[in-house]
Amino acid sequence: MFSAETKIRVRYAETDQMNVVYYGNYAQYFEVARAESIRQLGFTYKEMEAMGIVMPVVEMHTRFLRPAHYDDLLTVKTILKELPLNHRIEFHHEVYNEKDKLLATGKVVLYFMDMKKMQKTTMPEQFVEKISPYFKEQ
Repeated sequence: MFSAETKIRVRYAETDQMNVVYYGNYAQYFEVARAESIRQLGFTYKEMEAMGIVMPVVEMHTRFLRPAHYDDLLTVKTILKELPLNHRIEFHHEVYNEKDKLLATGKVVLYFMDMKKMQKTTMPEQFVEKISPYFKEQ
């Protein structure tokens, strides 16, 4: 299993009239956390795109448990529970506030796609090398 944490400060523009983070912003929080978790592995989306691979989101689920507010420092935990073996990768997210209260959970599914053919493909070997050590027991 691979897990990473990313800190995100809630900006004023991300809240609604009730001073609560607008629900649509969680998609961006998850995206930032995914990109940073891959960066923590020593790899980037940019490198993947340079190899001709894109990763469109094909599915997203979010469960809201408690509100986040302006200026809260959030911790977004990104978890890969399984090593992707085909074209599909599933990221699980947990969002916590500074009091370590769980605010939201999410699951985002992306596909590895060949940029030129726009067809499903497998995870690039360079990414496999970076992430495989976290799944030795599988």
